[in-house]
Amino acid sequence: MELSSLLSQMNITLIVLVIASAFFMSGKVRSDLVAVCALLALAIFGILSPSEALAGFSNSVVIMMIGLFVVGAGIFRTGLAKMISSKILQTAGSNENKLFILVMLVTASIGAFVSNTGTVAVMMPIIVSMAASANISSRRYLMPLAFASSMGMFTLISTPPNLVIQDALVNAGYEALSFFSFAPIGFVALSVGIVVLFFLSKLLVTKEDSSSSKKKGKSLKELAEEYNLLHQSYKIEVNEDSPILNKTLAELKIATIYDISISKVIRTNKNSRFRKNYTEEVAGPKTIIQKGDELYCHGDIENIQRFVTENNLHFEKERKPNSFSDFQESGIAEVFIMPNSRLINRTISEIQFREEYNVNVLGIQRQKEYQMHDIKDTKLHSGDALLIQGTWKDLANLDSRQDDLVLVGQPLKEAAKVTLDQKAPVAAGIMILMVIAMVFEILPSVIAIMLAAVAMVITGCLRNVEEAYGSINWESVVLIGAMLPMATAFQNTGVDTLISGKLVDTLGGDRFGELAPYALLAGIYFCTSLLTMFISNTATAVLFAPIALKAAIGMGVSPYPFLFAVAVAASMCFASPFSTPPNALVMTAGRYSFMDYIKVGLPLQLIMGIVMILVLPFIFPF
Repeated sequence: MELSSLLSQMNITLIVLVIASAFFMSGKVRSDLVAVCALLALAIFGILSPSEALAGFSNSVVIMMIGLFVVGAGIFRTGLAKMISSKILQTAGSNENKLFILVMLVTASIGAFVSNTGTVAVMMPIIVSMAASANISSRRYLMPLAFASSMGMFTLISTPPNLVIQDALVNAGYEALSFFSFAPIGFVALSVGIVVLFFLSKLLVTKEDSSSSKKKGKSLKELAEEYNLLHQSYKIEVNEDSPILNKTLAELKIATIYDISISKVIRTNKNSRFRKNYTEEVAGPKTIIQKGDELYCHGDIENIQRFVTENNLHFEKERKPNSFSDFQESGIAEVFIMPNSRLINRTISEIQFREEYNVNVLGIQRQKEYQMHDIKDTKLHSGDALLIQGTWKDLANLDSRQDDLVLVGQPLKEAAKVTLDQKAPVAAGIMILMVIAMVFEILPSVIAIMLAAVAMVITGCLRNVEEAYGSINWESVVLIGAMLPMATAFQNTGVDTLISGKLVDTLGGDRFGELAPYALLAGIYFCTSLLTMFISNTATAVLFAPIALKAAIGMGVSPYPFLFAVAVAASMCFASPFSTPPNALVMTAGRYSFMDYIKVGLPLQLIMGIVMILVLPFIFPF
């Protein structure tokens, strides 16, 4: 009865795996939803206990992925990614093929010393930024990026399966591997990968998606140029003996007296050591002017100069008209007045626009004519376009006020394009310290990564905690977390024992004669490679390392080529988006489907397997 129950559970596990694989390959249902449903099915049928089913979400790999998304976002937000990508572009020039090879080499080199998951998380925003700068599709580069991170297995710490086979050898009494034992394999793998992917990666961009946002809108640069904002915007510093000190803007009536508008106030924050050293406030009637404040003013130069002279202020004459670093906490956007709006035939003052919408009006466009001065007393007409300024959040909130006005574009997406360039050195320092901590094992990798993620937030490399949460690709996190327990299900039901037994019986006998070691090596490699398509590469290595060791000892040959085959096959799985975390990381960013991995990854996986079966016995003889 017990045997029959075990067989039943084994069948259920295999059925769940086959059904989940079919849905993964179809691409009609989200991959994370498929993975969760498969996990729930295994739990409902009693194959996994609740604690076993949820264990994947507490796995260090999943926690590392979350932290690395935040670190990657900090690298992108501070403009560090753009700086690095520009260096790569300068080296490669306009040659896309040279750029492709350079991306593969750089990624594999980093992946030799940092986990492949960490490598992809660091490089992904750099590649996206680089592709945008070069006006080329990032789809050709992101999947090879993920694959190259696995090919860079030059060292013992490059991928988790390397450490798995090291433990298996040491526990069995064999000599431990050196730090660079994998280097010859890494060189072969990278060489094969560059040649094969050079041609296959072109298949990823033959049908480029041409999706467009629901409301395209204008970029920050286009808006600023259209309203001539850059040439009528000035920064003014408040001196300690200015008569406007400690007064509100409502009391000063600057707009009425000088016909200029103040959009925001930058205030130095000397008490802050770790976060940003300034605060940015959108100017309003209750804003109080303090010593050292920087006022962002808009108006004619004559009016600006009169305001500065009469109030003993410091005028910053040198400006960078093409710089958009000032759009950080706040920005600009455009809204149109609706035909049935209650704002029609009312002035900005009557509406109390600032109090009503928490934004400032900088200009009005009416029939292709732009009015930037004395706008507070201008009556609004249907179809008028208003240039408004406020915090990114307040600008985005206007999207819910469509009875009166329509917000053009998506301010939060525009905000995401603005980099905090002054924080780039901080982000670079955090990234370097994280890498050092991981390479020299100063801290466990998961702790080093989480510390780096927290540091990105508290040092201001990300705007706030909400932005950090928003940077996490939860689909990838849930996908890996839900698939990791599949290895436990294989162990609980004996599927792993079934596979190993069939493998040794079929390939380890006398029927292949002198070629039996090669036949068994091929069997172990491709079975490991096949299983890695459905469960994590680390879990697969854990399952097959003892199988490979036992098979080699049984044949009386060296276990080293067989265990290296397990490590390589587990790391070089390219035909599935969830076999390795790097594959999952780039899936959403590259807008890849499951079939994209089959189309490009499967041929590469097969070619890599054939090459490795021939090469491994030469490097590590039987």
